[in-house]
Amino acid sequence: MAPSRARRAGAAAGAVAARSPGARHQRGGILGRLLRWLLVVAVAWLLLTATPVLLLRWLRPLTSAFMLEARAAALRAGDTSYHTDFRWVSLEQISPNAAVAVIAAEDQQFPFHSGFDFDSIRQAVRTSERGGRLRGASTISQQVAKNLFLWNGRSFLRKGLEAYFTVLIETLWPKERILEMYLNVAQFGDGLYGVEAAAHRFWHKPARRLSSGEAALLAAVLPNPRLLHADRPSRYVLERREWILGQMRELGGAAYLHALETERRSLR
Repeated sequence: MAPSRARRAGAAAGAVAARSPGARHQRGGILGRLLRWLLVVAVAWLLLTATPVLLLRWLRPLTSAFMLEARAAALRAGDTSYHTDFRWVSLEQISPNAAVAVIAAEDQQFPFHSGFDFDSIRQAVRTSERGGRLRGASTISQQVAKNLFLWNGRSFLRKGLEAYFTVLIETLWPKERILEMYLNVAQFGDGLYGVEAAAHRFWHKPARRLSSGEAALLAAVLPNPRLLHADRPSRYVLERREWILGQMRELGGAAYLHALETERRSLR
């Protein structure tokens, strides 16, 4: 009996040993297929997101995610009078006053950072920790990413996608293109997008003829264009316009834009 049991135990051990390499191979095959699938998904995601960003380096956008979202909200509310006023113009057809005004108001480090102003982010966090109101520290590049491709909201998912698209934009576009895009897709009122449409709506003239005061007034409503109005400026908007005008003078006015021209020449 004892030798028989020993032979059976040896046979069983041999069978287990024979199966073990196959099991390990099977697990390795599953892991390999999973890694290949993840790689395919990652490449597909990169192509799906980077391709439109690259094309928009040269092509004009027909609309933006924010415009579509506002249109959908109006339809849900049954607002049949809602109209999107969006008129694209090149940067050369926009007054330098408008370009300097939005930089002075929203992102004074725009020519020099790579999409994120970490000093402003740290300052905003410290202000919040001291009990102050948490203010936004989004750069112009981040705002372009959000307006063009994403939706309103403060979720971690949306902020993560905003950072991702900001990196793509900063990698694939020159600064002048980012500024041109921002001036054309930024919202200045209900259904009103871009400085060209705003200049015609409020002053009945093209964006290339905007004065410094008019440009500063437009920039003053950018934090909340649904509540702040360039055509009916509140005391807050007027005070903010004066602050922006002061910042424009300190930056050197239109001469500040030479930093963008220098960057463009350095890329050639």
